[in-house]
Amino acid sequence: MPTITMFLICFLLSLLLFLIPTKIMKIPCPTLTMLRVRGKQEMVGMEQYLPREVLSNILTRLPVKDLLKCKCVCMSWFDLLTDPHFIANYYAVHNNLQSQEKHLLVIRRPFSSALKTYISVLSWNVNDPKKHVFSYDLNPPCEFNSKHKYWTEILGPCNGLYLLEGNPNVLMNPSLRQFRALPQSHVTSPIGFYFLTDYAGFGFDPKTSDYKVVVIKDLWLKETDERKLGYWTAELFSLNSNSWRKLNAAVPFSTEIRGSSPVYTYVNNCCHWWGFVDESGRKEDVVLAFNMVNESFRKIKVPSLRSSSKDESATLAPFNEYGTIGVIVYPVRGKEKSFDVWLMKDYWDEGSWVKQYSVEPVEAIHKVVGYYGSNQFLWSSSNNGLVWYDCEAELERIKDLEVCGTNGSSRAARYMESLVSLKGRNEFSCQFFHVARLIPNSIDQRESSNFPIC
Repeated sequence: MPTITMFLICFLLSLLLFLIPTKIMKIPCPTLTMLRVRGKQEMVGMEQYLPREVLSNILTRLPVKDLLKCKCVCMSWFDLLTDPHFIANYYAVHNNLQSQEKHLLVIRRPFSSALKTYISVLSWNVNDPKKHVFSYDLNPPCEFNSKHKYWTEILGPCNGLYLLEGNPNVLMNPSLRQFRALPQSHVTSPIGFYFLTDYAGFGFDPKTSDYKVVVIKDLWLKETDERKLGYWTAELFSLNSNSWRKLNAAVPFSTEIRGSSPVYTYVNNCCHWWGFVDESGRKEDVVLAFNMVNESFRKIKVPSLRSSSKDESATLAPFNEYGTIGVIVYPVRGKEKSFDVWLMKDYWDEGSWVKQYSVEPVEAIHKVVGYYGSNQFLWSSSNNGLVWYDCEAELERIKDLEVCGTNGSSRAARYMESLVSLKGRNEFSCQFFHVARLIPNSIDQRESSNFPIC
């Protein structure tokens, strides 16, 4: 990556120098070129020599850490790099430039005696003959480094943002090293009840350009400490307003959630949970969906995909290449595990479930803990390691990623670079100062301008 970055920067500078007229006197400046044309001093920006589309195409190929420096070059670059269209295009294009390079965001607790959660980024190239896996840790701000702070699930990426579910719930952009704890909810339980378990969903509402977190809470009777089956309350957090509010939409009656999914399943502006309904004493699997745009719940019926919940596990996964959801079914016990992948061919048709394919027994896998996309799964191994499994690879289908998390604490998601800020557009604003004192005396100091400094 450093080689590519240096090449692009050198190319950009070479092209700029080639395009600048040689007969025009140039006065060195860290950000702009000061030109004297026919006795008149003018400020000329780089965009006069490079079309905005060309500049955008070049900058799209740089990693976020270099783009943060580019934001401080001049105001025109700052405006470009904070433009919503560039940010959206960067996310879509940059993360698909190197298909042979894989990047994962991983959370884990390496020590069984502590709750402290480690956040790491793993990278490797599938064509590397030495099969090296490079990793580095992300250090959250000190307020999240307490031994009582921990996270259990990763929800994301959603335009490069992630929700870490735990204590506390935190929104994060790892590319920008930004962490933002969600404020405390003011929603209270009904009289005579208390909340025990939360199930979170995270997504983007394109209608209002807002990132939202929905939390479903179960209800327990204080008097008997019993779960009131089929009854839930839900609340919604809006990043735009930085506040919570109670949802009027009701969870479909008699629907139960089996647990938080280790795989972020956000498809068609909807987040999903694996659940069941208890009808006439028989539990039937269902999928509970929540639409982030119209803020409503939907129950999706599922055919009989497994013999029983005691013998086989089922994990939801997003199949974004098909614009739908799927389920991975595999045995609970055994050293070797085969698994089936079921797909809902038409997301809006409950009757379109089909078995997409089956995988023969694999020894290294134990439990699904993440999904990369394109039939590439992340599994925990029997010794708490993290394993990559690619169903479509011709040679190396299984790869040990050389990290461990105790007590099944490992979770993994695809790491994607993003310029979406959790602090708003002005976070990277540059300081400006008057540069008349820096311009040689031969230039009229009355016609000076402002230069950015970072």
